[in-house]
Amino acid sequence: MIESFKSQKDMKRQRYQEVYMRSNWRKQMMISALALTLSATNVAPVFASAAPDGKTNAVDIAQTMGTTAQWNRWEKEWEILKNDWTQISLSPGSNATELNFAWYTPKQTNDDHSNANVPKLIIGEGHNMKNAKVYEAEQTAVKDEQDNNGETYNSNKVTATGLKENKTYYYSYDNGNGYTKPAEYTTKSTNNFSFAFVGDPQIGSSNELKGKDTKEFYDAQSNAVKSDAFNWSSTLNAALEKTDDQLSFVVSAGDQIQTTKKKLPNKDASKSEIEYTGYLSPEALKSLPVATTVGNHDADNANYTYHFNRTNASELGSNKVVGGDYYFKYGNALFIMLNTQDTNVAEHKQFIEQTVAANKDCKWRIVTLHQDIYGSAEHSNEPEITNLRYQLAPIFEDNKVDVVLTGHDHAYSRTQILKGGHKTTEYTDDEFDPMLDEDMDAGENPDTVYTAKENIKADTTDPSQKAYLNYLNQVMDKDAIQQVTKKGTTVFNPTGILYMTAGSSSGSKYYDLVPRQQSYIANRWQQDVPTYSVIDITDTTFTINTYRTDTEEKIDETFSIAKVNESDNKNQTDNTQTDNKKQPTTAKKNTTKPAEKAVAPKKTVVKKVKALGKKKIKITVKKSSEQVSGYEVILSTKKNFKNAKKITTKKNVVTVKKLKAGKKYFVKVRAFKKVGNKKIYGNYSTVKKVIVKK
Repeated sequence: MIESFKSQKDMKRQRYQEVYMRSNWRKQMMISALALTLSATNVAPVFASAAPDGKTNAVDIAQTMGTTAQWNRWEKEWEILKNDWTQISLSPGSNATELNFAWYTPKQTNDDHSNANVPKLIIGEGHNMKNAKVYEAEQTAVKDEQDNNGETYNSNKVTATGLKENKTYYYSYDNGNGYTKPAEYTTKSTNNFSFAFVGDPQIGSSNELKGKDTKEFYDAQSNAVKSDAFNWSSTLNAALEKTDDQLSFVVSAGDQIQTTKKKLPNKDASKSEIEYTGYLSPEALKSLPVATTVGNHDADNANYTYHFNRTNASELGSNKVVGGDYYFKYGNALFIMLNTQDTNVAEHKQFIEQTVAANKDCKWRIVTLHQDIYGSAEHSNEPEITNLRYQLAPIFEDNKVDVVLTGHDHAYSRTQILKGGHKTTEYTDDEFDPMLDEDMDAGENPDTVYTAKENIKADTTDPSQKAYLNYLNQVMDKDAIQQVTKKGTTVFNPTGILYMTAGSSSGSKYYDLVPRQQSYIANRWQQDVPTYSVIDITDTTFTINTYRTDTEEKIDETFSIAKVNESDNKNQTDNTQTDNKKQPTTAKKNTTKPAEKAVAPKKTVVKKVKALGKKKIKITVKKSSEQVSGYEVILSTKKNFKNAKKITTKKNVVTVKKLKAGKKYFVKVRAFKKVGNKKIYGNYSTVKKVIVKK
């Protein structure tokens, strides 16, 4: 380890470590400058009205919430952080037992590539890093990039293996100036798990200047990144708060950053590192893996491949700059991540078929790509998007894909269950651009969010406009809407696919919804506010809830896909065409009570453990979606729960009294069902810690 720092730049890096890698990681997550819990009372930030250019300014948030001090602190720390390229990224491994890391180090610290100078990552159980493993990084030189001091960098990648479920690990890595303070990472269960789905952070997109090789441009870029990163961190923290820190990972539908050739001076797609610095800055990302997708703004330079350690990466689907498709497994789900910046659909087909064939044991198949092939905002009706739709959808259907997650359109939408959409006519990529622009003008009226005034009338006699309206009618895909069996908002055993497009997760850019909502759309939303979705997967259900970041209110109803046996589903029918009407019967009613199945409850989730006055604590358990008889609460001053106190309760909120003042208690909870005289217990929750007040 390097013990002293001689240069000014090294001192800045040391200062960065002191600021951003403090102890007590989880508390820091929600109170650091990068974490965006903006008051001690946990009031969610309320975003100000969107600026005329369609973005959310972090300054507006601070002013609206009275949090100017937090913003001022972030502004100062950003001036240190923006010049530091050594932040780490976490990505899912090939399965839940692995975790991938990637980070930069200056070349001058390890340019001889000897064992002594190759950076390492250390990871072990608990704060004392028991049973720690040391991994040497695989290095790649970062091409065509140097910082303002002329320093060049290497990209370092490590895959940690042998991780166990529901364990807390700490890791530390050599960033070129010594080892960082240990950061916490907790594995989750694989039986029932949650992940966040987000779209288009596109850090730096709120910069309105283009292509000027001037100090003004780079200052504008830095300010945009500073604002976008602040909002991006807010969304991540909101998702963690919503799930009681139970997210296993995040899936991003692409466009992590803004930088593209068309926007940068001299058409040079380099100079993206300040945007990656902003993207990686949220404290939450030090303990939360992200499965990234290549978007059109990521695809212009190889920096994407240096910053993210993607597992099972293939050359199939490669655009020759940022690599190809990849996949990973988590529990019973297969995640297939496509780089559709490569338009060679045959390669994507080959990759999907090979991946599905090698992972037949997975019950759920989820594909993620950037383009919103069944979206509902400005990009959705573009011929290049719909052409891609009709190429990919049959491949997804042939391989029994359940859900397709997309981005690109910076507006939320969810489709009906779709199957069998097809193109009736060939269209060129730019054939309807003038009409698309003209028709979208109506969407700029904030009073017509859902039903914008139609600029192009249905009874137009203009041949070009009539051709455009005919095109829109053909890509509505009315015939692809599948008739499904459902109850409420749960769909049972569909053979078609759900398509979902994420809105902006940072508010760096918003697009208007198209003025004519497509027939295939079940719901859509655009209020110029960052959003995120929480997706819960069990053996039988895939459930989606989507929220706005500022108030954490739902923007769509809960939607679920259920895979159940026909015998389990016989009383769930609410067909889209037959509305579950009561039918007369002459059959004799069976009065014999069927034997109840001894099915254990799901793993319990503890939302909060709070220390109260007078030697007592309050434990709040997340209400189970299934019927349970009660909960068993266990607490002890020992990690191994020796001499534990047990409490049985029917309530999901319980107050425990007469505890030892000033002592740290470990708490875990499990649910149980009563079957006759027998109790069937589920798995214990993740262990929580609390210090009793004196």
